[in-house]
This record gives sequence, C-alpha cells and structure tokens, in this order.
Amino acid sequence: MKKRTDKRQWFEQYLQTLRVKPGKKVNLRKDFATDYDHKSLTKEEGEILLKEGLEHVSQMQDKLYAQDKYSVLIVLQAMDAAGKDGAVKHVLSGLNPSGVKVTSFKTPSKEELDHDYLWRHYKALPARGEIGIFNRSHYENVLVTRVHPEYILNEHIPGINSVKDIKSSFWEERYKQINRFEKNLIDNGTIILKIFLHVSKDEQRKRFIERIDNPEKNWKFSVADAQERQHWDAYMQAYEEMLAATSTKEAPWFVLPADDKWFTRLCLGAVLTFEFEKLHLAYPAVSDATRKQLQEIKTALLAEEQPAKKKSKQS
Repeated sequence: MKKRTDKRQWFEQYLQTLRVKPGKKVNLRKDFATDYDHKSLTKEEGEILLKEGLEHVSQMQDKLYAQDKYSVLIVLQAMDAAGKDGAVKHVLSGLNPSGVKVTSFKTPSKEELDHDYLWRHYKALPARGEIGIFNRSHYENVLVTRVHPEYILNEHIPGINSVKDIKSSFWEERYKQINRFEKNLIDNGTIILKIFLHVSKDEQRKRFIERIDNPEKNWKFSVADAQERQHWDAYMQAYEEMLAATSTKEAPWFVLPADDKWFTRLCLGAVLTFEFEKLHLAYPAVSDATRKQLQEIKTALLAEEQPAKKKSKQS
C-alpha cells in the first residue's frame, strides 16, 4: 500500500512537469518528451493507478452533477494518429455517459463560417453538472489555419482580403480572443482542462503504416493525413506558439507524451483526477427540516410493509 502511495505521489509530481508555464516560450523537442523513461512505472502498476483514478473520477462526476455548480470542459488537441479517439473512449469508460458530451469539430460548414469562429464552440459547451470533451477544438483556428492561412479567407473577415493581410498581429489578437473566451467561461463556473497529446513523427509514421496494413483500420486513414504530415515542422511551430500564448494559470495546457498509448491514458486520467480534487466537490447538504421530512416519509414507507407481511402470513 505504501509503495502504491509513493507511486501516486511520484506521478503527481511528474504531471507538474507536463504543465506549460504561463508566459514561457515552448520548445516541444527540448521541453517535452513524447515518451517516458519506462523505469519509474511499469505498465501493470500504471493500469492499477488508472483503474483507481477512473473510479475516483466517476465518484466526482456524480458529485459534480449533484452540486450543479461547475461544468468541466476537456480540450484535446494532437497531430493525426496521436490517440485522441482512444483516449476519449478510455476516459468515457469510467464516466456516466448521460453526463458527458463529446464534440468532434470538423471543417466548418457554411453556416458556421457565416458566424465568428467561436460561435460553434459556444453551442457545444457543457451545462452545469456536465463534462464536455472537445475532440479538436477552437484551437484549430490558430493551428490548421496558421499552417494554411488561406483558410482564413473563408471566414470573410473585414480587412482580410488576401493571405498577405494576415500578419503576426492577427494571430496575437486571436490568441487574446481565445484567452478572453476561456476567461469568461471560467468566471461563470466552467473548469477547463487543455490536453495536447505529444506524439513523435516516427511514431506517427508507424501508426500510419499500421492503419494501411490492417484492413480493419483502413477507414481511419486518408490521403489528407499523409499530406498534412508534410507540414510537420510548421505544425510544431504553430503548437509551440499557441501553447506559450494560451496556457494560463486558470486554464493551463498539459503536454502528455503520446508514443505509448497506455501511459498517455494514465496521464490523462491522472490529470482529471488531480484537477477534479481541487474543486472540493461534495453532495449538497440538506436542511434539518428536509431531513425531518425524509424520516417521516421513511416511516410511512416502512408502515406500508407491515400489512403486506401480515397478509402473506394469513394466506
């Protein structure tokens, strides 16, 4: 038991090294590994911790719903084949699906493009007592569009008539807009957990080949995935600038190593566990008057049982 407690403490400290410090420049290659040392924790130990963590998260989800004060938004971003879908599936295995809303944001529709870029994300936010998961998110608007600025032209923004009009100040302002958007959510009771699954280029290559070789996984692969891989360095730069500009004290980014799927899922489960604990969730307390009413109802219900037993004996 002591060994497990020690492992938990080690893991909690380790998670802090995965948090992006606000205002600090980010170099993904130097600052964050895509794998872990494979010495501090075995897969068996990790599976035990993950199971315990998900059970704890499940209990806290119940309190979250009962308290009806907070909502939780989990933002997932990653390169293709980093394991977002598997991570979501694993997290959901420990939660009550009726209280979880998963939204995967694809290419914006015409209707969505006729509104500001945050409009469709507002619509998908979780209500109080609920957990929302954005599988890709509003951050696509400073990632995909940063690598492909021509997509911005589809938004019909006043003053942006060509790619040449999109200066560095445009992206700086967009980061500020996102920070204001999240600050407003936080001020109104939404807890935001932002997760970047950090997979290496070599591991992505292996997973792409696996998807091509396995007929049952062919559907997961598209020509567009291979095309986007050609922009790897541009994406890494976009992620570094985005992480540095939008990781705040209230809504920090966590960069989770994603080359080993079981360890990624353990990290995600642990982030949820430790961040949930900070909310000090509890079931709502009832008044003395309500307790008295409950006891009166209980007494009446128990009294219903007596005649039924007498009737059974007589027969």
